[in-house]
Amino acid sequence: MIVHSLSLDGINAESETKMSSPSDQTRRTIILTALATAVHASAPRSAGAEEDAPGSDVRPQKADVLVFAEGDRAGEVIQPQDLKPGGPAVRAWPKDPKTSVVRKGSRLNEVVVVKLDPAELDDDTRPRSADGIVAYSAICSHAGCPITAWVKAAQGEKDVLKCVCHNSEFDPRQSAQVVFGPAPRRLAALPLAMADGSLTVAGTFIGKAGAQQGG
Repeated sequence: MIVHSLSLDGINAESETKMSSPSDQTRRTIILTALATAVHASAPRSAGAEEDAPGSDVRPQKADVLVFAEGDRAGEVIQPQDLKPGGPAVRAWPKDPKTSVVRKGSRLNEVVVVKLDPAELDDDTRPRSADGIVAYSAICSHAGCPITAWVKAAQGEKDVLKCVCHNSEFDPRQSAQVVFGPAPRRLAALPLAMADGSLTVAGTFIGKAGAQQGG
């Protein structure tokens, strides 16, 4: 009986040794590594990877749609009814409807969109609008700061687009011309159109997006 007991213990000990042999451990490591690699490969792409997608840094193109750039609805397509008449202005990115690529690979592609009374738009601005909706570069032409405010003009009663960095103001009713502050020129305009009731880009920027020295 004692010998039999010792034999069983020996078998168990030998089995345990085989189970934990280096070759088994190596195989286990290889399997776990392969599984980890597969999980990583199937994970969603990061925001940085999305911005690197082909076409993400291309300037807005005709037939692009506009999507919210921030807030709870970031990434959603902007419809005319989403914009409140008279403002405030909304920050947006252009999006290629064919590839679904949002063109946020360059900050110069961001625009501000505002819905105004068509009767208030001057003769140059009206043809570039869509039922009173206008869009302009969101980058100030002075030092390249972002346009972040929709406020009463420093001179007058109308609301205007404002860069709070150096207090430049732009009137969206008059092709975003400078009405106050040090900005040397108006904001680049992005022509819009209506297609089947939806807001679309009608052409490339009119004027240079960004600061004079910003490129």
